[in-house]
Amino acid sequence: MWDSYAAAHPDAVRLCAEYSVERFGDSAELADALLREVIHGSKRATSTLAREFLDDGASLPRVGSHWIACDGEGTPRVILRSIELRLGTFNDADADFARDEGEDDLSLESWRREHRRYWQRTEAARGRSWSEDDPIVFERFRIAWTPAPAGIEPEAAGT
Repeated sequence: MWDSYAAAHPDAVRLCAEYSVERFGDSAELADALLREVIHGSKRATSTLAREFLDDGASLPRVGSHWIACDGEGTPRVILRSIELRLGTFNDADADFARDEGEDDLSLESWRREHRRYWQRTEAARGRSWSEDDPIVFERFRIAWTPAPAGIEPEAAGT
């Protein structure tokens, strides 16, 4: 998938050849549900605890970097490109960001409820506690490449 994207969009890759391969959420079911919202819905943002990048031995993403989003089984489905990044805390999330995350009812209240629950669960699984003061990476992205079935040109959202 990456090779096809790179061949079709060499300038985008030359500007930022960095990419990661990952999935949304902490379960196959959640990964599939959130990926569906990316591909067929309005999900154009995500938030990640900054220390998760450290846990994975990765640096923070940068504007222009790519990531290959996989489904719950780990199959690559779409290439995303970071278009905005900022570091903040739980209380720095606003209604616009909650809407762009495209989950639940799109409200800031549901964003706070569901992300609080998610980070409490995932940090407990790592043997840590979560705090609203923990640094969070707020990321907006766009779809850069969606592979198509054989014989059909892939859908690309540009570079």
